Amino acid sequence: MALIRACLRVPIRAAAGALVAAALAACSLVGADDRSEGSKDVVLVTHDSFVLPKSLIAQFDRQSGYHLVVHAAGDGGTLTNKLVLTQGNPTGDVAFGVDNTFASRALDADVFATTDVRLPAGAQQYVVPGDDGRLAPIDNGNVCVNIDPGWFADHHLAAPRSLDDLVRPAYRGLTAVPGATTSSTGLAFLLGTIGRYGDGWSAWWQKLVANDATITDGWTQAYETDFTQGGGHGQDPIVVSYDSSPAFTVAKGSHTSTTKALLDTCFRQVEYAGVLTGAANPAGAKAFVEFMLSPAVQRALPDAMYVFPVRRGTPLPTAWASFAVQPRHPYVVSPAAISAHRDAWLREWSNLVSR
Repeated sequence: MALIRACLRVPIRAAAGALVAAALAACSLVGADDRSEGSKDVVLVTHDSFVLPKSLIAQFDRQSGYHLVVHAAGDGGTLTNKLVLTQGNPTGDVAFGVDNTFASRALDADVFATTDVRLPAGAQQYVVPGDDGRLAPIDNGNVCVNIDPGWFADHHLAAPRSLDDLVRPAYRGLTAVPGATTSSTGLAFLLGTIGRYGDGWSAWWQKLVANDATITDGWTQAYETDFTQGGGHGQDPIVVSYDSSPAFTVAKGSHTSTTKALLDTCFRQVEYAGVLTGAANPAGAKAFVEFMLSPAVQRALPDAMYVFPVRRGTPLPTAWASFAVQPRHPYVVSPAAISAHRDAWLREWSNLVSR
């Protein structure tokens, strides 16, 4: 078990893809699928943030006749690396949590098998371009800059409104950002800045670093520790988080949120599920993908994992209508461009923030 835990902690490091592969290679056989023939287990390989109500898991078991077993595999980047390294001999049947920043890599490596899962209304718009039925969109959300408006009011400083503002001297030392090489949230934010500035993205990052931004290992440290509205009551009133985050900073009995997402700073993340190539139980895997698209699961996603459902017409929690507003025009980087340039972008980003 110690080896398994060690494997799950391996981060993705863009500047040393070979090191990631070497580090994870030792883990590729850990937890290998050794189920007996005829087993009713469906093994889900997913990220550490996967959560569904126990009642829904029990409903899947009861309705499908299978038994769901969940194996966590780190964040979205680490999950994708492990899936690629075990391609054809997977440690599970189905995967959930590969997002649009890594989907092209998984598809290029034939990690997922083609299935005939029928997508509900609304999901088609999130399909990876060129995919032939291997990845089903499950949820979406936007990585956005969030601020603490109360802090700015108390300090008589106008709150920032755009990415351009973050590099201005007035906001020196006020921003916490998850690292792009150690966090899927950070990678999405990096891609958002590439979508906004094009070839000028690195110049913007040079200015942000020079403006004394805090670069953290992941979202949890940035939001829960460094952000002024996080659990640790930190020192930074600006943080990279999600468009849904303000819905979770509404005090009980209040009609206002203590945080605000800047909707002109966002990059959309989409998470996918798919049947793994070489799965021991492909029928059970398909059943789970279909279950994730069902009305019951789609309705549970906002409260369970703080994401928006892809199924059109799914009701959202009451607070989301006012405080979890999605941007109309998030920044976009094509999956083809991400696939072609991701590693180079991350190497350059690493060099910039380490100077």
